[in-house]
Amino acid sequence: MVTLVNISDQVIGKAGKMKAHQEGLLHRAFSILILNNKKDLLIQKRAFSKYHSGGLWSNTCCGHPKPSEDLKEACHKRLLYEMGFDANLRKLYDFIYRAKLKNNLIEHELDHVYGGVVKDDIQIISNPLEVDDFRWISLDYLETDMHINPHNYTKWFLHIIDFMKEHKGLIKKLFE
Repeated sequence: MVTLVNISDQVIGKAGKMKAHQEGLLHRAFSILILNNKKDLLIQKRAFSKYHSGGLWSNTCCGHPKPSEDLKEACHKRLLYEMGFDANLRKLYDFIYRAKLKNNLIEHELDHVYGGVVKDDIQIISNPLEVDDFRWISLDYLETDMHINPHNYTKWFLHIIDFMKEHKGLIKKLFE
């Protein structure tokens, strides 16, 4: 179940996850960016079994809060579930995007982007139901590879990195 919202993030209802993606209904989502002390970003390759965007590289973690769930609490629970650790998270920004995906699905999300910083030696225990692979990557290398190989990345992650490129201060905000 996902939370349907209007463009002001006001709740207007709820729907099943598949229905929301089949009909392109605007719903609430979150994306998490975890960096280490070297300012490398932890990215994950989504499990091939995911109902959309399987096998594509994406941000550290993402999900949909349940209709009755606090957004930040949902972020912490999902990070622990997908990557096996938790972190201090700070809200970075929100954006709305709409993208057609394979299997005739449509992502139409109001995405709340959170970020956090962890030590280089944090133990990562990824959930194989969610994550096929993960790695730390420099933002410069990531931006270059996304430009050359955009088909290797999720649609929302491309949006996030483009926005971060234009607003370099957001990364600095995480280290304050």
